[in-house]
Amino acid sequence: MRYLISAMLIVVGIIHLLPFAGVLGSEKLSALYGLSINDPNLVILMRHRAVLFGLLGAFFVFAAFRPAFQPLAFIAGFISVVSFLWLAWSTGNYNAQIARVFTADIIALICLIIATACYLFIQNKR
Repeated sequence: MRYLISAMLIVVGIIHLLPFAGVLGSEKLSALYGLSINDPNLVILMRHRAVLFGLLGAFFVFAAFRPAFQPLAFIAGFISVVSFLWLAWSTGNYNAQIARVFTADIIALICLIIATACYLFIQNKR
């Protein structure tokens, strides 16, 4: 079960690491999100967002191998994933690239549910 928890956190980590490529500039951000990002202020904010996603993704991968950090990873993951899913669902009318992100976050949510359930199962066995 520990390997399953680690595998699920690695998947969640990879999903969160993918937007890190946006740090490379507006062209990459446009490819990721299907948006024309020409305003330098928006480029700064979106590139910073890419850095934050990179940090979060790296933390999930780190927590995959450090069980003491897994509860914090689950909390951070659920906040990240559920907030995006709710924002996208409640806003609606998003483009194909955002729909792809939505699907990836559904996968991340399933992985987090599986990992959390396994973690709680292990904790209850002790």
